[in-house]
Amino acid sequence: MSNEKNEAHCSSCQGNEKIQFEELEAVFKKYQEIPGSLISILQKAQELYGYLSVDLMRHIANKTQTRIAKVYGVATFYTQFRFEPVGKYLIMLCQGTACHVNGSKMIEETISELLNINEGETTEDGLFTLNNVACLGCCSLSPVMMINDDTYGQLTSEKVKNILNEIKQNNLSQEGKS
Repeated sequence: MSNEKNEAHCSSCQGNEKIQFEELEAVFKKYQEIPGSLISILQKAQELYGYLSVDLMRHIANKTQTRIAKVYGVATFYTQFRFEPVGKYLIMLCQGTACHVNGSKMIEETISELLNINEGETTEDGLFTLNNVACLGCCSLSPVMMINDDTYGQLTSEKVKNILNEIKQNNLSQEGKS
């Protein structure tokens, strides 16, 4: 599909799109000659912007001359892609068999109670988002969660409370220094 046709179907594609997504231009240049690179482009876009908004997916469709339906279809097929902003700290709580057997539901209840959020939600202050995942591949540490790039295993309710409170305190300290 030509770029002009794609833009004609894109009600929110406007001149400011180039400015809004300019950090992505290097990604398009890197992958322009590589067929089948849509997933890589979507990964880099999410890394840059935190999630894939409808406008961002439309921009990717325009730049790659791909139908928006295909971009959306690929993005929604893979669970790694997010369509809503997430908190500064993304909690990925494993719900795999080993973690489930060893108390991941109790850990989820502790997190939900402490942060006043449920699975898939973000705290009002935008600090934490809770996502359940099928498996983190750390079965020997079950129950386990990752917060951003840090892995925490052999969790108990008390341990989870200490971890989250420490992150909150560190965040407050960092804000005070700013």
